[in-house]
Amino acid sequence: MIKQPHVLVTNDDGIDSHFLYKLVQALSGQFKVSVAAPTYEQSWIGRAVSRHKEVSVAVDSRFGAEVDAWSINGTPTDCVNIALGNLLNTRPDIVVSGINIGYNTTETLVLSSGTIAGAIEGALWGIPAIAFSQCVPRELFAAVTESKGRIDSDFSSTLDSAANHASRISIETLKSPPAKGALFNINFPANTQTDTIIRDTYPAKIQLGSLYQEVAPGKYRFRFTEGIMLDTDERSDRMTLDAGFISRSLLDFSRAGRPSS
Repeated sequence: MIKQPHVLVTNDDGIDSHFLYKLVQALSGQFKVSVAAPTYEQSWIGRAVSRHKEVSVAVDSRFGAEVDAWSINGTPTDCVNIALGNLLNTRPDIVVSGINIGYNTTETLVLSSGTIAGAIEGALWGIPAIAFSQCVPRELFAAVTESKGRIDSDFSSTLDSAANHASRISIETLKSPPAKGALFNINFPANTQTDTIIRDTYPAKIQLGSLYQEVAPGKYRFRFTEGIMLDTDERSDRMTLDAGFISRSLLDFSRAGRPSS
């Protein structure tokens, strides 16, 4: 019997996300799957590490007997670090994070995303890594997030297609991995289909401005803003996604800050 490659899966929407479930389901046809995901949503947490608290880990059986899974009361970075350093008996062949509810394009979101941070942690361990995110139509976003991705609409077929693309891309990445310390950030458009084309991109520049709104004297609450797009190059991740293509950006930390010559 041919040994299946081993994938570690995480996310930032929480272990109860239906988008995570769909990804695990698709990967299970090609991989031995292990899951280490946050107990609670960790969106916009970036690469935060739980320095000042104990992090609890519990075995989770929701994905079935063939999947080793843990619910971890920490950040996506915590999840991957704890799994790689403590929970897994064998080193995975690849780390996959997602599928995120909502896109993760532009430099600002790349640096803020817990989903991408989970993949970064894998890459920094020298393991091929990919972050997957799904653009959700604005009119559906509230319902999708409130239901943790469980929504009955035509959008469910988009999610199925995205998950199948993710599984195929993961296998292809193992065959031709990026440099150690590098990873792929992949975003699926709102109408992803089986034949949707992948385009190589780079993170667009955007100015978000304030992300907080005063709700009472001295109190502010997070409020997302679309911001001002500073980069309209069709090769950028945001423009590619808006054009209906799958965006694939290489985030290469193996060369960060190094001189070009």
